[in-house]
Amino acid sequence: MVKTKITEIGSMVPAFEEERLIILFGPKATPELRDISVIHEVEEQPNDSISIGGKLKIGNKEYTIEEVGSQANSNFDELGHISIYFRNEVGEILPGAIIVSPGEFPSFEVGDEIEFI
Repeated sequence: MVKTKITEIGSMVPAFEEERLIILFGPKATPELRDISVIHEVEEQPNDSISIGGKLKIGNKEYTIEEVGSQANSNFDELGHISIYFRNEVGEILPGAIIVSPGEFPSFEVGDEIEFI
C-alpha cells in the first residue's frame, strides 16, 4: 500500500477535469509543474505497489486500476509523479500513466489522502 497526502493543488488543475486527468507530483516539482499538478507527500511507500486490479482511493472515492504504464511505478517511486486518467474505456496508455474506473473525476482538497492499495 502507498499512502500520500495532498499538500498543494495547482491553479490549472481544475482545467483538467474535462479530460478526467490528475497529474500527481512530489514536493520537488518545478514551479511550472506545480501549476498543473496535485502536489503530494508520500507517507508510506513500498515499491511497485501500483498494479492492475489494485485500488486507488482519493478522499472517500475508490477506483479500480485498469491499466498501468511501463514507467508508472518507477516515476512514482523517484519523483512522486504519475498521471491518472479516470475512464471507463481502456485505450493506449502513456508510460507514466495509469487508467482507473469508474470514469468519474474525484473532488479533493489539500489534506486529503491518496492511497494505492
